[in-house]
Amino acid sequence: MIDLSLIPEVTEETPVRVRFCPSPTGTPHVGLIRTALFNWAYARHTGGKMIFRIEDTDAKRDSEESYNQVLEALGWLGIDWDEGVNVGGPHEPYRQSQRGEIYQDVIAKLRAAGHVYESYSTPEEVEARHKAAGRDPKLGYDNFDRELTDEQKAAFKAEGREPVLRVRMPDHDVTFNDLVRGEITFKPGTVPDYVVVRANGQPLYTLVNPIDDALMGITHVLRGEDLLSSTPRQVVLYALLHDIGVAQYMPRFGHLPYVMGQGNKKLSKRDPESSLFLHRDNGFIPEGLLNYLALLGWSLSADEDIFSRDQLIEAFDVTDVLSNPARFDVKKAEAINGTHVRMLEPQDFRDRLVPYLQAAQLVGEELTARENEILDQAAPLVQERIALLGEATDMLEFLFKSDDQIVIADNALKGMPANLVEVVDASVAALETVSEWNAEQIQVALRAKLVDELELKPRQAFGPARVAISGKRVSPPLFESMEILGRESSLNRLRAFGESR
Repeated sequence: MIDLSLIPEVTEETPVRVRFCPSPTGTPHVGLIRTALFNWAYARHTGGKMIFRIEDTDAKRDSEESYNQVLEALGWLGIDWDEGVNVGGPHEPYRQSQRGEIYQDVIAKLRAAGHVYESYSTPEEVEARHKAAGRDPKLGYDNFDRELTDEQKAAFKAEGREPVLRVRMPDHDVTFNDLVRGEITFKPGTVPDYVVVRANGQPLYTLVNPIDDALMGITHVLRGEDLLSSTPRQVVLYALLHDIGVAQYMPRFGHLPYVMGQGNKKLSKRDPESSLFLHRDNGFIPEGLLNYLALLGWSLSADEDIFSRDQLIEAFDVTDVLSNPARFDVKKAEAINGTHVRMLEPQDFRDRLVPYLQAAQLVGEELTARENEILDQAAPLVQERIALLGEATDMLEFLFKSDDQIVIADNALKGMPANLVEVVDASVAALETVSEWNAEQIQVALRAKLVDELELKPRQAFGPARVAISGKRVSPPLFESMEILGRESSLNRLRAFGESR
């Protein structure tokens, strides 16, 4: 058995090389992208390299659509890589499905060195042996085939059996120092000898993942906590790969905390808040979501939740990642996003609203001169009032609709004055006298008529006009909205509202 202590460890002087290697199944999950983010941030912080490869050997589950979605998600967040798919590099190809010959070469070397052994036991036979010995039949493989004689192997082959290949786990502790969790020890017997090659000759993830890491010189394996139980297998396999000249050193491992959802349950792909694209479609901006994802297990400081991409890179160290599970709090995420929305330059904010207005069919593929004019004037009215870009469509839709498309919301009339029609008529009369149609003059005219003359409180005075103009109880600033709409449209909506009461 190989002595685990003989394989060199990564030193502080070794240039950092991390990897992100998802399987292309389903839509991108925030936990998956958080893993990519932490790898990327650590590479950028240390001046190292980020390698992006795809583990696409499961033909039944993997899809090209999912692969493209992962690329889209990383591109949207601005997470780039130095080597890998779509970029190239010295260790091509970067898709497992294209690396079969490489794996077979390593398997041959492992067999020649005696580091893997043939195993013929069927699951039924393993279970029967456990029962016969009074053990739990679900314990898993019992290491029965470790010392098969040539005669026994020949007998199995004569039956037509094809063996899997297993790695012999050591009969002593497997210990490694986790960058997040400290020293972790697996006692002998807790991890049975495990399969690395199927009976048909195809290698399993437990083999190809470490082979790729070793050949690509990965120094730090930063991955989810759910993979922690497989790490002793990887540690042992690295020692074997080092012995046959494939691995240069033992990488350092860091297992990132679970991302939890509602009710402190692990966030699953079925949970709506797990979908990165759902958050994007709702109006998260890359700056805001990247900031929040970084907080899922890490923080800039005890009292700083808001930071930029550059601040993240400057400060991030994987040894500062917390081991406790992190909960995805949608409200906190939206609040952080709202802060980043308000930090956008006004023109940038305005331009980012366009796709959401198009998705809501409020504007066409190309904005008309009038639509551009409305957006130029309206965007500043909502930038301080929204947390998600998608909220702007609901707030601004009345400005892009024709007068006859305005529908009064069911709750809009709540709290309206008893003399609603009188107030609307008075509003029309006051506005008809405005000579210069701007927010200031509109406010002066309405205040003089409704507050000073009719002695209405502002909410009672201006509420009817707000509902008439927008169809809602709450809208962007009323007087500025009426300026954007123009005199004719504003008066048309007020008159139509009064007539319908």
